Amino acid sequence: MAKLDFETAVKQEEVRLQLLHPTPADLPGCLNAFDDYISCGVIRNQIKSLYRFGQRPHCDWKFQELKFCLTLKAMHPEEQREAWIRRRAEWWAHRRLAKSSEDVWDLRDVPLKFPTPITEEMMRESNEASSSSVTM
Repeated sequence: MAKLDFETAVKQEEVRLQLLHPTPADLPGCLNAFDDYISCGVIRNQIKSLYRFGQRPHCDWKFQELKFCLTLKAMHPEEQREAWIRRRAEWWAHRRLAKSSEDVWDLRDVPLKFPTPITEEMMRESNEASSSSVTM
C-alpha cells in the first residue's frame, strides 16, 4: 500500500465530507460542539480517561472546535460549509497519517494459506511416536 502525503489525504477527505454534508444545513451545529466540550469535563469522562490513559482528558481540542464553530456564524452559509469541511478534512487526514492502534493490521494481497487438516492417520503417527519415545 503506497504512502499518502498530507495534501492527497486532505483532498480525499474533502470529497468524502462533501458527499456526507451536501448542504450547509447538514453540518453539525454549535450546540453539538458545546455539548462535546462540556461532556469532556464530566466526572465520568474524567475517571474513564484516568483509568484508560493514566491522565485527565485533553479538552483543548473540543474548546477549539467550539470557538471555530462560533466564528463560522459570521460567514455566509456556503463559506461556513467550505471552512468546516476543510478543517474536518485536515483533522481526518492527520488522524489517517498518524500512528494508531490500527497500524498493526496489514492488508493482505494474497489469502492466507491454511495448513493441511489433521487426519486420523496423522494423530495415530503422532501418538505412536510419542509412546515410543516414552519407552526408551
